This record gives sequence, structure tokens and C-alpha cells, in this order.
Amino acid sequence: MRSTGDGTAVGGPYPLHGGTVEPGPRHGASAAVSAPQEPGDDHVGYRGPTACAAAGITYRQLDYWARTGLVEPSVRPAYGSGSQRLYSFRDVVVLKIVKRLLDTGVSLQNIRTAVQHLRARGVADLAQMTLMSDGATVYECTSPDEVVDLLQGGQGVFGIAVGVVWRDVESALAKLHGERVDTGETLIGHNPADELARRRNRVG
Repeated sequence: MRSTGDGTAVGGPYPLHGGTVEPGPRHGASAAVSAPQEPGDDHVGYRGPTACAAAGITYRQLDYWARTGLVEPSVRPAYGSGSQRLYSFRDVVVLKIVKRLLDTGVSLQNIRTAVQHLRARGVADLAQMTLMSDGATVYECTSPDEVVDLLQGGQGVFGIAVGVVWRDVESALAKLHGERVDTGETLIGHNPADELARRRNRVG
């Protein structure tokens, strides 16, 4: 666990310091855990209201987090008045995790470091990751043994299984609208994992 520095921890179970990301040990991680597949492609994004609905946040929160650089849209930022931000699937997963950390009283400073850490990790790492927190420090655990170690030490009060959040967001976005970045086409009831199949059907 790594901690995220200044009382935040994300990683092996030991803390990340100063927001730097070091590859942590993967001892005890189960090979049987299947990694989620990052759905969609670089040509599909989600507008602010869709990202809010899938992540369970308000538009005011979304806007504030984007303006302060906590969670910025990676597909398309806002360019002045009237432009629309577009968020990627992974952005929406991070938004949902940030909301859950805030709800448990973790400070924005510590959440910011945790977000940097999450963005640096691969999909397979995220599938096995559980974020634990005592309300101040955030720890990343990559095996059940690490979770137990934290609980026995009295450090973990709640946990977020990132793989579960990933699947929740995938399910929510399947019922909402996506947008083609290149054409602006609205994809109604867009399931990002099905986009390639739909395009093949249109060609065939």
C-alpha cells in the first residue's frame, strides 16, 4: 500500500509521498481477478451532464473540479463560453471515486494526490485495487492480505473496490448518451464497449 503523502496513502500497504508514484509490490494479488477492459475508443466522449449522472455528482462539483484541475476532461476541455467538455470513460470512473472519498471526509488535497496516482495506473492494476481510508489517509491495497493488515492496524474504516466502481460506471453509461468527437454525433443509450461492433455492422 502506498500513502498519498500528507496523510494520504495509495499503494502497497504503504503511503505515497508528495504525490510521486512508485511501482508498489504486487505480493498476494490474485491472478484470478480478471481485469476490466477499458471500453470505447478515443473518438467517444461524455458531456458534463452525462458524466455527472454516471458519477453521482452535481454539475457544480464537476465544474469546480475541472476549473481547479482536480479532474479535468481528457477528451476535450472547455474552450471559453459555449464549448462543451468531453470526459472519457476513465475520467468518469475517477469522478465517482472522488465523490466517494469526499463523502467520507477525505480532504481535497489528499484526494488530488490520490487522483494523480489513479491516472498513472494501468487497467489491470485498477482491477485489483482497493482504496482504504480512515477519513484522512488514503491507502491503496492490491491484495486481500493488505486490506486485512490495514484493518487489524485500525487504519482502514472504509474501502472502495475500484474494479466495482469501474463496472458500475460502465453499466450507467450504457443507458446514457455518448458523443462522437470527430462528427459530434450523439450516441443514444451508448454502450462504449459496443461502439466498434456497431460501426462494423454499419459497414457490413
